[in-house]
Amino acid sequence: MTDWETLVRPSLVGLEPYRPGPSLSQLKREHGLDEIAKLNWNEDLFGPLPGALDAVSGELANAWMYPEQAYSDLREAVAGWLGLPPETIVPAHGIQALIAAVAHTFIREGDTVVVPQPTYGLYAQVSAAAGARVVRVPNRDFRLDLPALAETAEKEAARLIWVCDPNNPTGALVERGEWDSFLGALPDGVVAVVDEAYREYADPERRVARETQVLSGRPLVLLRTFSKIFGLAGLRLGYAIGHPELAPFMDVVQEPFNVNRAALAAGRACLAHPERIEERRLQTAEARALLGRLLSEAGMDSLPSEANFLLVEVGGDDAALAGDLVTRGFLVRPGSEFGLDGYVRVTVGPPPLMERFVREIVDVRQGVRS
Repeated sequence: MTDWETLVRPSLVGLEPYRPGPSLSQLKREHGLDEIAKLNWNEDLFGPLPGALDAVSGELANAWMYPEQAYSDLREAVAGWLGLPPETIVPAHGIQALIAAVAHTFIREGDTVVVPQPTYGLYAQVSAAAGARVVRVPNRDFRLDLPALAETAEKEAARLIWVCDPNNPTGALVERGEWDSFLGALPDGVVAVVDEAYREYADPERRVARETQVLSGRPLVLLRTFSKIFGLAGLRLGYAIGHPELAPFMDVVQEPFNVNRAALAAGRACLAHPERIEERRLQTAEARALLGRLLSEAGMDSLPSEANFLLVEVGGDDAALAGDLVTRGFLVRPGSEFGLDGYVRVTVGPPPLMERFVREIVDVRQGVRS
């Protein structure tokens, strides 16, 4: 019998693959439910932006053809929307693929990477799989501790620092002043990789504009996605923003034709009407405020968030609470999965759904509080 552990890369041994859990169809059968509201994965519950599905339908006749390897149409559409040179845009099939591309571009066996704790788990997993040593830096008051990240990177001679802004699972946004201080303190030889998946949900007046810093040659890579505010998670489309001298290296490590034609068409359609992006941001912000207010009135505080989710303090056994909510037709993310016992992360959706959710969580919460 082949001992595969002796043949695969040593850095893979002991790592667990990402497991999404039971499917909706499985959960419906198990609990006898007709519908389940997915408030656990931070998809945009308002659906794709107008025009995206029509663009997908119109592109299906071309499914027999490979997409253009250069993705020139999407590069130009994204670049035009952001006011950047197309040479800075690196498309891929979602941020997950870009995280892997960054790891393969920069990490060598034995390198060190610095990761906040808690944050999106794939940064550490992919870095470790690439052979890196992962050093975690605890957040402070539910916010990224940027000074500690920079200090740790210097102390540990790190190759990369992973930053999620707004951070998942807290929704906290990095302030301009603290970002500028962090970038100024970044040690030589360290690259900051900023996952901005939820950026478009944040108030434009509060966002940190990092694009000019990329163009100026700072050691900085930005990751963005069409999975969130654009409502295209199922099509898998994202892009990196990197210096024109860096982008070709990232293209080298990505597989050819890794973005499908339907996703490219949907992405271009979304960017053709940028005013709809702002409309969706405002729609989400209103629903987020409603959810926060209703939870507060019910005795559950949530952290300030600039994303499409809230981290809610529920007290007691958050995993049991999440399990009880499944029987009521709601999926939420237990905070204990992030090391945040007594919290749940809840995706924001249309107001009627939020009102129904709060009624259910109030009803079940009494049975799981310690």
